[in-house]
Amino acid sequence: MSLQKINTRTIVLILMIVAAAAMRLVSYKFPYILSNFTPVGAIALFGGAYFTDKWKAYLVVLLTLFASDIAINYLYTSKLIMWYSGSFWVYLTFAIMVFIGSRIKKANVANVGIASLVSVAIHWLIIDLPWMYGTLYPHSLKGYSQSLVAAIPFERNMILGDIVFCAILFGGFELAKGRYIALRNRTELAV
Repeated sequence: MSLQKINTRTIVLILMIVAAAAMRLVSYKFPYILSNFTPVGAIALFGGAYFTDKWKAYLVVLLTLFASDIAINYLYTSKLIMWYSGSFWVYLTFAIMVFIGSRIKKANVANVGIASLVSVAIHWLIIDLPWMYGTLYPHSLKGYSQSLVAAIPFERNMILGDIVFCAILFGGFELAKGRYIALRNRTELAV
Protein backbone atom coordinates (compact mmCIF):
# COMPACT_ATOMS: atom_id res chain seq x y z
CA MET A 1 0.00 0.00 0.00
CA SER A 2 1.36 3.40 -0.90
CA LEU A 3 2.05 6.19 1.56
CA GLN A 4 -0.59 8.29 -0.24
CA LYS A 5 -3.35 5.79 0.62
CA ILE A 6 -2.32 5.65 4.27
CA ASN A 7 -2.25 9.43 4.53
CA THR A 8 -5.62 9.80 2.79
CA ARG A 9 -7.27 7.34 5.16
CA THR A 10 -5.71 8.97 8.23
CA ILE A 11 -6.66 12.46 7.09
CA VAL A 12 -10.27 11.42 6.40
CA LEU A 13 -10.52 9.73 9.81
CA ILE A 14 -9.17 12.83 11.57
CA LEU A 15 -11.52 15.15 9.66
CA MET A 16 -14.52 12.99 10.48
CA ILE A 17 -13.59 12.94 14.18
CA VAL A 18 -13.03 16.71 14.32
CA ALA A 19 -16.31 17.38 12.49
CA ALA A 20 -18.20 15.11 14.90
CA ALA A 21 -16.52 16.75 17.91
CA ALA A 22 -17.71 20.14 16.64
CA MET A 23 -21.26 18.86 17.14
CA ARG A 24 -20.61 19.03 20.89
CA LEU A 25 -21.18 22.77 20.59
CA VAL A 26 -24.81 22.11 19.64
CA SER A 27 -25.50 20.61 23.07
CA TYR A 28 -24.29 23.87 24.63
CA LYS A 29 -27.22 25.73 23.04
CA PHE A 30 -29.74 23.21 24.42
CA PRO A 31 -28.25 22.06 27.74
CA TYR A 32 -31.39 20.56 29.25
CA ILE A 33 -32.72 18.77 26.19
CA LEU A 34 -29.37 17.56 24.81
CA SER A 35 -27.39 17.17 28.02
CA ASN A 36 -24.83 14.45 27.30
CA PHE A 37 -26.28 13.83 23.81
CA THR A 38 -22.85 14.12 22.25
CA PRO A 39 -20.61 12.30 19.79
CA VAL A 40 -17.82 11.61 22.30
CA GLY A 41 -18.55 7.91 22.80
CA ALA A 42 -19.01 7.36 19.08
CA ILE A 43 -15.77 9.25 18.35
CA ALA A 44 -13.83 7.02 20.74
CA LEU A 45 -15.28 3.80 19.31
CA PHE A 46 -14.82 5.02 15.73
CA GLY A 47 -11.18 6.00 16.26
CA GLY A 48 -10.41 2.71 17.97
CA ALA A 49 -12.08 0.72 15.20
CA TYR A 50 -10.58 2.42 12.15
CA PHE A 51 -7.08 3.72 12.90
CA THR A 52 -4.65 1.04 11.79
CA ASP A 53 -1.98 2.39 14.16
CA LYS A 54 -3.75 2.25 17.51
CA TRP A 55 -1.55 4.95 19.04
CA LYS A 56 -3.08 7.34 16.48
CA ALA A 57 -6.55 6.36 17.70
CA TYR A 58 -5.71 7.29 21.28
CA LEU A 59 -3.83 10.45 20.30
CA VAL A 60 -6.38 11.83 17.83
CA VAL A 61 -9.43 10.95 19.92
CA LEU A 62 -8.09 12.22 23.24
CA LEU A 63 -6.60 15.41 21.75
CA THR A 64 -9.84 16.15 19.92
CA LEU A 65 -11.87 15.61 23.08
CA PHE A 66 -9.40 17.75 25.06
CA ALA A 67 -9.64 20.62 22.55
CA SER A 68 -13.43 20.43 22.43
CA ASP A 69 -13.55 20.31 26.26
CA ILE A 70 -11.61 23.58 26.37
CA ALA A 71 -14.14 25.16 23.99
CA ILE A 72 -17.15 23.80 25.90
CA ASN A 73 -15.72 24.88 29.26
CA TYR A 74 -15.06 28.34 27.89
CA LEU A 75 -18.63 28.63 26.63
CA TYR A 76 -19.97 27.72 30.09
CA THR A 77 -17.50 29.66 32.27
CA SER A 78 -15.83 32.31 30.02
CA LYS A 79 -12.51 30.91 31.29
CA LEU A 80 -9.90 28.71 29.64
CA ILE A 81 -10.08 25.57 31.76
CA MET A 82 -7.62 22.97 30.59
CA TRP A 83 -7.84 20.52 33.48
CA TYR A 84 -10.40 20.03 36.23
CA SER A 85 -10.75 17.69 39.20
CA GLY A 86 -12.47 14.89 37.25
CA SER A 87 -10.39 15.14 34.08
CA PHE A 88 -8.31 12.06 34.76
CA TRP A 89 -11.41 9.87 35.16
CA VAL A 90 -13.14 11.33 32.11
CA TYR A 91 -10.16 10.75 29.82
CA LEU A 92 -9.58 7.30 31.32
CA THR A 93 -13.14 6.29 30.35
CA PHE A 94 -12.63 7.58 26.82
CA ALA A 95 -9.30 5.76 26.52
CA ILE A 96 -11.15 2.59 27.56
CA MET A 97 -13.75 3.34 24.87
CA VAL A 98 -11.00 3.64 22.26
CA PHE A 99 -9.75 0.23 23.40
CA ILE A 100 -13.27 -1.20 23.10
CA GLY A 101 -13.50 0.28 19.59
CA SER A 102 -10.20 -1.38 18.70
CA ARG A 103 -11.81 -4.74 19.51
CA ILE A 104 -14.45 -4.23 16.78
CA LYS A 105 -13.21 -6.49 14.00
CA LYS A 106 -16.18 -6.03 11.69
CA ALA A 107 -18.18 -2.81 11.75
CA ASN A 108 -21.82 -3.87 11.70
CA VAL A 109 -24.88 -2.76 13.67
CA ALA A 110 -24.60 -5.58 16.23
CA ASN A 111 -20.88 -5.18 16.95
CA VAL A 112 -20.99 -1.39 17.14
CA GLY A 113 -24.19 -1.51 19.21
CA ILE A 114 -22.70 -3.92 21.75
CA ALA A 115 -19.48 -1.87 21.92
CA SER A 116 -21.53 1.26 22.49
CA LEU A 117 -23.58 -0.26 25.31
CA VAL A 118 -20.45 -1.60 27.03
CA SER A 119 -18.78 1.81 26.67
CA VAL A 120 -21.74 3.67 28.15
CA ALA A 121 -21.90 1.20 31.05
CA ILE A 122 -18.20 1.72 31.79
CA HIS A 123 -18.64 5.50 31.54
CA TRP A 124 -21.61 5.31 33.93
CA LEU A 125 -19.81 3.14 36.49
CA ILE A 126 -16.60 5.20 36.53
CA ILE A 127 -17.83 8.78 36.09
CA ASP A 128 -20.52 8.43 38.73
CA LEU A 129 -18.25 7.37 41.55
CA PRO A 130 -19.49 9.44 44.52
CA TRP A 131 -16.18 11.15 45.34
CA MET A 132 -16.22 12.74 41.89
CA TYR A 133 -18.85 15.17 43.17
CA GLY A 134 -17.32 16.32 46.44
CA THR A 135 -20.01 16.19 49.11
CA LEU A 136 -23.00 15.94 46.76
CA TYR A 137 -23.27 12.21 47.52
CA PRO A 138 -22.07 10.27 50.57
CA HIS A 139 -18.82 8.44 49.90
CA SER A 140 -20.42 5.07 50.48
CA LEU A 141 -22.21 2.32 48.57
CA LYS A 142 -25.49 4.15 49.21
CA GLY A 143 -23.99 7.37 47.82
CA TYR A 144 -22.72 5.47 44.78
CA SER A 145 -26.17 4.04 44.09
CA GLN A 146 -27.71 7.53 44.47
CA SER A 147 -25.18 8.91 42.00
CA LEU A 148 -25.86 6.09 39.54
CA VAL A 149 -29.62 6.62 39.69
CA ALA A 150 -29.27 10.40 39.27
CA ALA A 151 -27.11 9.82 36.18
CA ILE A 152 -29.62 7.64 34.31
CA PRO A 153 -31.02 10.51 32.16
CA PHE A 154 -27.50 11.56 31.18
CA GLU A 155 -26.44 8.03 30.29
CA ARG A 156 -29.68 7.52 28.33
CA ASN A 157 -28.76 10.60 26.29
CA MET A 158 -25.24 9.22 25.82
CA ILE A 159 -26.72 6.00 24.40
CA LEU A 160 -28.95 8.03 22.06
CA GLY A 161 -25.95 10.15 21.02
CA ASP A 162 -23.95 6.99 20.33
CA ILE A 163 -26.77 5.59 18.19
CA VAL A 164 -26.94 8.71 16.04
CA PHE A 165 -23.22 9.48 15.80
CA CYS A 166 -22.10 5.85 15.40
CA ALA A 167 -24.54 5.54 12.51
CA ILE A 168 -23.10 8.68 10.92
CA LEU A 169 -19.41 7.91 11.55
CA PHE A 170 -19.33 4.14 11.02
CA GLY A 171 -21.99 4.13 8.30
CA GLY A 172 -20.43 7.08 6.50
CA PHE A 173 -16.94 5.63 6.55
CA GLU A 174 -18.12 2.20 5.42
CA LEU A 175 -19.96 3.80 2.49
CA ALA A 176 -16.90 5.89 1.63
CA LYS A 177 -14.62 2.82 1.78
CA GLY A 178 -16.88 1.08 -0.71
CA ARG A 179 -16.48 3.97 -3.08
CA TYR A 180 -12.85 5.06 -2.53
CA ILE A 181 -10.13 2.41 -2.48
CA ALA A 182 -7.69 4.81 -0.76
CA LEU A 183 -9.75 4.55 2.43
CA ARG A 184 -9.40 0.77 2.72
CA ASN A 185 -6.75 -0.79 4.94
CA ARG A 186 -4.28 -3.47 3.85
CA THR A 187 -6.50 -6.36 4.90
CA GLU A 188 -9.47 -5.01 2.96
CA LEU A 189 -7.32 -4.46 -0.13
CA ALA A 190 -6.03 -8.05 0.02
CA VAL A 191 -9.55 -9.50 -0.18
